[in-house]
Amino acid sequence: MKKTILTFVTAFVSLFSAQAQTWNMIVTHEDGSTDTIPTAKVKNVSFSLPDQNADQILIKELYNGGCLANDGVKTFTKDQGVVLYNNCSQVAVANNLAVGFAGPYNSAASNNWYTTDGQLSYSDYIPALMGIWYFQTPLIIQPYSQVVISFKNAIDNTQTYSNSVNYANKDYYTTYDPESGFNQTSSYAAPADVIPTSHYLKAVEYGQGTAWALSVVSPAFFIFQTQNVTPADYANNTDNIIYDPGKTGPVYANLKVPTSWILDGIEVYNAGGENVSKKRLTADIDAGYVSLTNKLGHTLYRNVDKEATEALPENAGKLVYNYALGVGNSTDPSGIDAEASIKQGAHIIYQDTNNSTNDFHERQKFSIRGE
Repeated sequence: MKKTILTFVTAFVSLFSAQAQTWNMIVTHEDGSTDTIPTAKVKNVSFSLPDQNADQILIKELYNGGCLANDGVKTFTKDQGVVLYNNCSQVAVANNLAVGFAGPYNSAASNNWYTTDGQLSYSDYIPALMGIWYFQTPLIIQPYSQVVISFKNAIDNTQTYSNSVNYANKDYYTTYDPESGFNQTSSYAAPADVIPTSHYLKAVEYGQGTAWALSVVSPAFFIFQTQNVTPADYANNTDNIIYDPGKTGPVYANLKVPTSWILDGIEVYNAGGENVSKKRLTADIDAGYVSLTNKLGHTLYRNVDKEATEALPENAGKLVYNYALGVGNSTDPSGIDAEASIKQGAHIIYQDTNNSTNDFHERQKFSIRGE
């Protein structure tokens, strides 16, 4: 039925452009009733996809800390990225999807959002510092599948830094919008030709700076959907801007993102600095934190839900165990090597308790490197 309707509309548009004044558009509903609309009164015909299983889209892996340069001494940190994952057996569709991070940039920095009694001064929103990025079209993720987003330099960075990441992939997405003000050339090289322009995330910069400054040490990163308004319209509305307590000026500008809009978040602390770090995400978004040793190519990877994954009948004989890519005591307690299992055709269900302490571990290498 859908194919028939699409063919009809395509033919109709062609005829409409030739002699619009002589045609009516007839819309047939599921119950058989019809509406007749004169084409002269039709301004535009378009199709939209409703949200579907958007709440199953998770942060699977965050790579923000950079890697060692080829000399083993210097570092390269302008190759950050994230992997989003559809954690269910049905297609996920998310309209108006965007990404942001909460301030301050680093977890151990002075945090003006805390009150004198040691509590965060916000509860029903998260202040997104500096700017946000958003998808131009609905994001569609197939069951138990992922999408990769490059936050900086969507090219084959391994040509210069062998420990870095190759983002030159036609299926990947990237943050690239020089007109927004995020136009620092060292962070935003022109994306690889194989990445379609429809995969460029657009930005609204309401803060200050020429590059979206996701922390290389300890960010509080989250993904969200605006409701009944586009991300661009919401972020460009000055009524939705709030400043760090006691501060003014664009360097302290934040967007109030309602917590009800947030699909997932991850609170990151710098390894070794946990005792001086403070939470920025509220407990309903992330009740814990995960530690990162940065500049070594490490990532933060979501743990496998062992019971749910093993219960999938299609996974029989496909799961690989003895996972060995954790860092120190930080590892996946399930013991399942998710990436190796996926290569065997397994479907992975990841753990999601809204607590990064339980849900994530530090991984030695970014999974999209194939290691």
